[in-house]
Amino acid sequence: MTSHLRNQLMEGRAVLPRVGSVVQLETQHPAYAVLDPAGSPVESVTPYLRDLALNDNSPATSRSYANDLLRWFRFLWLLNVTWDKATEGEVAVIVGWLRTAPNPQRRRTRPDAPQPGSVNPRTGKRYLKAGYAPATINHALTVVSSFYDFHRDLGNGPLLNPVPVSEARRRALAHRSPAEAVPAFRRSRLRQRVPATEPRAIPDVMWDEFFAAMNHDRDRAAVLLYVSSGARASELLGVTPADVDWPAQIVYVVSKGTKLREPIPASPQALVVLAAYLDAMGMPAPHEPVFRTRRGPDKPLTYWAMRRVIQRADDRLGTNWSLHDLRHTAAERMANDPNLTLVEVRAILRHADLATTGRYLHARVEDLFAALQTHYQRPRLQPAIAPGYDPDDFRAVFGG
Repeated sequence: MTSHLRNQLMEGRAVLPRVGSVVQLETQHPAYAVLDPAGSPVESVTPYLRDLALNDNSPATSRSYANDLLRWFRFLWLLNVTWDKATEGEVAVIVGWLRTAPNPQRRRTRPDAPQPGSVNPRTGKRYLKAGYAPATINHALTVVSSFYDFHRDLGNGPLLNPVPVSEARRRALAHRSPAEAVPAFRRSRLRQRVPATEPRAIPDVMWDEFFAAMNHDRDRAAVLLYVSSGARASELLGVTPADVDWPAQIVYVVSKGTKLREPIPASPQALVVLAAYLDAMGMPAPHEPVFRTRRGPDKPLTYWAMRRVIQRADDRLGTNWSLHDLRHTAAERMANDPNLTLVEVRAILRHADLATTGRYLHARVEDLFAALQTHYQRPRLQPAIAPGYDPDDFRAVFGG
């Protein structure tokens, strides 16, 4: 029975019971806990999440890791395997299930919704597939592997990590400078191949219609600040009146990576629209976010609400741009500006790796449309004979 269940899970034909839960705690170390089906904290997970928080990881990271571990323990509970007796066989089961099972977050209820995995004809961007992405599977393996490494170091768990490890990858990344390209290495067993994709920025020929789809100064100011500064979505939504230096055209954000308050540029147009928005809405308290909800109780605009603004514009335009595409747009515009060096663009975008910034150095066919039309319509050059030569002599020698 157990062997049959394993095969069914690996082929995605068995349902994984949604037992247990992740709950937020009143403490910071840890901020989250994984509960078993009886509602009790999973004892082996709590110290791991505490160590994760003490190592200066954000609460969002703790929540993400907790959910990955909850999924892992759901498999162990279903297969009746204790966590310290798990082997590579159980890891293979969860990888097979993730490769074949539908992702509930990809479920669409609208009958006219695009098919998962299809390509939007206007943007050329592919919609998310119905299942779990290869990067999601690899992240789940990374979490489970670090969980067992933690307990092995403390002497509480098995000596052998059930998640296969690539020694070639460890050696390749052990002493690499952030300025160097990531070297090639062989993937470890069960790790998925993640396809290399180019960043998708909104081309200039489609930007005007996208901006016109914003129907409020709040939304116009937000997208203009995104594309002029390259700020990440959550960073910009936390900006307060005290963070805006109007004369210097600078906005201060708390960086996602360093957690430091850092300056980012803002275009004059973005600040003009932001001023109009604040003039109509009223200036919030100095330490309250400037972007607020428009309906219901007054509260800060969340990431999900701003994401919905972009989705409503997509519905009207028949596109599938995302909130993060605005950062891609800013990065591509800056990287391809001859007046900015790649090092300067890296500093503005706050990339840890110069190779990441270099990904935006490319020309897009959409943006070159006008130049291409001129190229196609240019008359073909006809060869001419230099003065002083007899055309009959040329024909006798070269033919024609």
